[in-house]
Amino acid sequence: MEAVTSFDGTQIAVSLRGLDGGSEHVVLLLHGFASDHVGNWVAPGIVDALTARGRAVIAPDARGHGSSDTPHEPEAYAHDTLVRDARAVLDAYGVESVDVVGYSMGALVAARLVAVDSRTRSLVLGGAAGDLRRPPTDSGDGGLAAALLVDDPDRITHPVGRAFRDFADRSGADRHALAAFERSTALQDDVDFAAIAVPTLVLIGDRDHRAGSPDALATHIAGTRVERIAGDHLGAPANPAFARALTTFLDALD
Repeated sequence: MEAVTSFDGTQIAVSLRGLDGGSEHVVLLLHGFASDHVGNWVAPGIVDALTARGRAVIAPDARGHGSSDTPHEPEAYAHDTLVRDARAVLDAYGVESVDVVGYSMGALVAARLVAVDSRTRSLVLGGAAGDLRRPPTDSGDGGLAAALLVDDPDRITHPVGRAFRDFADRSGADRHALAAFERSTALQDDVDFAAIAVPTLVLIGDRDHRAGSPDALATHIAGTRVERIAGDHLGAPANPAFARALTTFLDALD
């Protein structure tokens, strides 16, 4: 992986596929909370599906995740910090036109990025619904941050808190960094939906009920299409139908 220095000196780890081949079709992949580019995009075969269609892929690990820097202070994630990181990555590689694909947390970043960056050609919002605000994370024992930090995970009683704690433990994530993100103001500002004027796909598992209604989200962005595939919030990207729907959408734009 390479490293890009963001606006505040934070190092953002970036995986590149096909960018040096001169492809005119570049895809930015933004992963979900407690995951990284490998778990969200590489392992399910999504990166391979994109590159097989002749697309270049830029897949960063968000700050606090994967191989990127993992600050433990909530202010390091405040407001539009992750959006500024994504723009820094695009700047570093001189990207002039990009399709932006985000999943869960990454979808919240993607929508805010597309609203402010004229380089974006299309938007795919995976595992996202409602108004694209961070969903409530009360795990019944002080919130998701507390579930991430508690010494004994058997004390976590709420299924959301336990699911993300188990997920973070399996992936070897920095739980203190994830808790700092949860305690921050990251991605709590309103999305300027009126500023999103690119073709948009909402791609979501048919058993994904965490964030609300994908159809309600589609009403915020003109011309948005909703596609449901089999799967829940954590499992949908592993369904081969996810990669097929994504590549079909992008191919149609060409």
